[in-house]
Amino acid sequence: MQESFEVLSSSGNYAVTVGTDLLANVIEQHGDSIYIIDERLHSFLPQIITNCILINANENTKSLESMSEVILQMREFGANRNTHLVAIGGGIIQDIATFVASIYMRGIQWTYMPTTLLSMVDSCIGGKSSINVLGYKNLIGNFYPPVEIMIDMAFINTLSEEQFVGGLFEAAKICYAHSYQSFLDYLDKSILYPRTTDDVQKVIVYTLKTKKWFIETDEFDQNERLLLNFGHTFGHALEAGTHFGITHGIAVGIGMVVAVEYAKLSALLSETGIIRAENLIEHVKSMLGGGVKSVIENPPAIDLLLVLDKFNNDKKHRKDCYRMVVPKAEGELVLIAELKNDEVINRIKLAYQRGLAKIGYLNYQAID
Repeated sequence: MQESFEVLSSSGNYAVTVGTDLLANVIEQHGDSIYIIDERLHSFLPQIITNCILINANENTKSLESMSEVILQMREFGANRNTHLVAIGGGIIQDIATFVASIYMRGIQWTYMPTTLLSMVDSCIGGKSSINVLGYKNLIGNFYPPVEIMIDMAFINTLSEEQFVGGLFEAAKICYAHSYQSFLDYLDKSILYPRTTDDVQKVIVYTLKTKKWFIETDEFDQNERLLLNFGHTFGHALEAGTHFGITHGIAVGIGMVVAVEYAKLSALLSETGIIRAENLIEHVKSMLGGGVKSVIENPPAIDLLLVLDKFNNDKKHRKDCYRMVVPKAEGELVLIAELKNDEVINRIKLAYQRGLAKIGYLNYQAID
């Protein structure tokens, strides 16, 4: 069954369509466009697509240093102000396409086909690009939404277990950020084993409509939408601190657990809040099944000193304080500012250690 809805944006509203056989429709409509494609999907796509820029989608290619090569290839294909760009891939491809489409000849129109569950439930709407610079994750970026988003459920069959679980972590984060009731409603829809296309589509549509509220309420990340950084500040540091050996979705799941532990250590939660936050942790643990190794084939060793260095340099912090989204009171999320002093730093260290231990991630270097 095909479902569509519209997202309101100051730069122009855009439609989101979720269903099957949408790839053929996009190719028919945009056959002469330039395509930016995750190279791992090239054999999955029809050979009729010829103007292809193939990207080895990883955190190294999602960097400012790599953007000039993509722009040069677009120029060699003859791209002009009237050229339409089609991006097919996960969040990294989306970040690259958003950034390039926004600056090429001061902006060209583009269509996005997300292919990972994470990009389907989260990043495909909102119009943000996030680009790494010199090893620092998502240091620069902008807002430039596509004119249409087409989510073809056929791509679900291309995903690994790690990619699938990472997408569920982002979906859980969005719903919990909206309200505890939204999280409970999400849990009702997230019984995905054995997964079916219809079940996954229900989760995608429900989560996107939940995120749509954040985008339309706070398009440019000034207030409510900042709550969607839940799990990200702690998670981004885990990604960068393991040289991206931990992927984004998994890092967000672990980051939510660490954020909950920080809130508990800081005595921010009531008894009800602890129960609700622990329910979220239990969901994360249940998605990991038999532990981290059941999802990540070779979990990287974690050097917490390096992770803390990356945490300290997160772009969301201020000169004198750390800014983190954590659960508070009865479990609702808040953005807090904590002074950069020894007491807070020690709580952050302990939160990482307790969070990793809670999910059974034992391959890390503890800090005294």
